[in-house]
Amino acid sequence: MTTSWTIDQLPDLTGETVVVTGANSGIGLEAARAFAGHGAHVVLAVRHEARGRQAAAAIGGSTEVRPLDLADLSSVRAFADSWTGEISILVNNAGVMMPPHGRTADGFELQFGINHLGHFALTNLLLPSITKRVVTVASGAHRAGLIDFDDLNWTTRKYGNGAAAYGQSKLANLLFTLELQQRLSDSGSAVLAVASHPGMAVTGLGSHTGSAAMTFIGTTVARIFGQDATGGAAPTLFAATAPVAGGSYAGPSRRRELVGPPVLVSRSEDAQHAATARLLWTASEHLTGVTFPAPRARATP
Repeated sequence: MTTSWTIDQLPDLTGETVVVTGANSGIGLEAARAFAGHGAHVVLAVRHEARGRQAAAAIGGSTEVRPLDLADLSSVRAFADSWTGEISILVNNAGVMMPPHGRTADGFELQFGINHLGHFALTNLLLPSITKRVVTVASGAHRAGLIDFDDLNWTTRKYGNGAAAYGQSKLANLLFTLELQQRLSDSGSAVLAVASHPGMAVTGLGSHTGSAAMTFIGTTVARIFGQDATGGAAPTLFAATAPVAGGSYAGPSRRRELVGPPVLVSRSEDAQHAATARLLWTASEHLTGVTFPAPRARATP
């Protein structure tokens, strides 16, 4: 596939509804801006409504702000329960990276709870309304991830700076995409589950560490060696609209997937294990109380 894809190649999305989690900043904001700029009605699903309204005003086009706290399953359920109508594309973008050790409202380790379980529940609850694609934003950090089924929520393992927990959550994103696509295919749905990663982009993701020094170093390195948030959003936009197969994974094309136009990229061997993906799905259903619904079979990719 060509390495020259740009945001200008987004199709006309007039009449389409796109939901983007964490759309008030970073690559979520830039993805929302691009979707709206190409005619979509964009729903900014955000934890802070005031920030979401500011972002929506800056984006222009057809936008809407709805509250969603992925660290609280009651908020996830409320978002889904209030939804009516179709969703063409769901972008599971929101996330945290290497925060101090903490718990969600439901007792999950923050990164696993927000990055994976919150989006797992949201996707399954909204799936009957989704008509085209589910895009989940992962990370190159998944290559260092390990799914520990004996301690998914870091109750006994040493948490340290949170890097290992972040890697687990990002590996979970790819395993979730793998199993979701399998279930969609088995059910006869034409909805596609795909994933993307932004490479190294200058965003506010690293601001959750609780360490000013780590945030400064990370931001400085990203500015020198990475790309801006617009470039970081390109793989998500590519995954959401380009003619790719279900289960595809998109990322930057240059400097070991740090920067550059989006292309389809590889993933670790662990991220390709169907048996592990099924086990994680079962564990996630148990933890969230949310199961795979009967999706639409009439959707088009």
